[in-house]
Parts: sequence; C-alpha cells; structure tokens
Amino acid sequence: MILHPKNWAPASGYSNGVVAEGRQVFVAGQVGWNARQEIVSDDFVAQVEQALQNVVAILAEAKARPEDLVRLTWYVTDKREYLARSKEVGQVYRRVIGRHFPAMTLVQVAGLVADRAKVEIEATAVVPTTRRRN
Repeated sequence: MILHPKNWAPASGYSNGVVAEGRQVFVAGQVGWNARQEIVSDDFVAQVEQALQNVVAILAEAKARPEDLVRLTWYVTDKREYLARSKEVGQVYRRVIGRHFPAMTLVQVAGLVADRAKVEIEATAVVPTTRRRN
C-alpha cells in the first residue's frame, strides 16, 4: 500500500512511503557493471540501466519481481547530471522496472568504490506471502 498524506503535493516518480507484508529481500548496492564486474560505459544513463538490471537479476534469484520493490536508495556522484538527464533516467527506469514507484532516496556522494561508477542503487523488496515460491 502506498502512503501519501491527502494534503501533500503528488510525488513524481517515487512514493513517500510503502506498507508491505511478506518475505524481505535486501539487495546490496549495484553499480553499472556486468557479470564480470566491468563497468559497461562511462555514460550515466547506461550505468543506471545496468545497475537496475542488476537489481532485477538479484530479485529474480529470490523469486521476487520489480513490483515487489518497496525502497530504492540511489547514490550518485553528480546530482546535476542526474537532474539534467532525469527524463532519460525515467525512460530507462520504466523499461527495466516498469511503472512501479517504491519509496526512493537520492544521495550525492563524493565517490563510489568502483572508480568509474557514477551511480549505485540499493534495494529492498517484500515478496507477498500470498505468492507461491515456485
């Protein structure tokens, strides 16, 4: 269930809060690297897409789906680049995650562990107890 106080302006691209019941899945921060831990590109949006794909791949290991996400924390090295390319980021997000918008936080950091990384995304998902674990 999405939490949104009635008198607040609409949230755009995220939710202010989420209530969920079920099996919890915690995904460590994912950067824009492939299965061989090679950064796929120096392009910010390409790194976002790969990081989101990595989150989805880890969710799949737990029999979870993108719509089970309840929280995403984004760490970026340049918030201006994020803001300038937010339309492209939104397109990539919808392509990989869909139109599901969990609670999100964006933090600008001085750097990330992987030298060429421009974004790192960590996730929390809750798989509903009503879904069978096939």
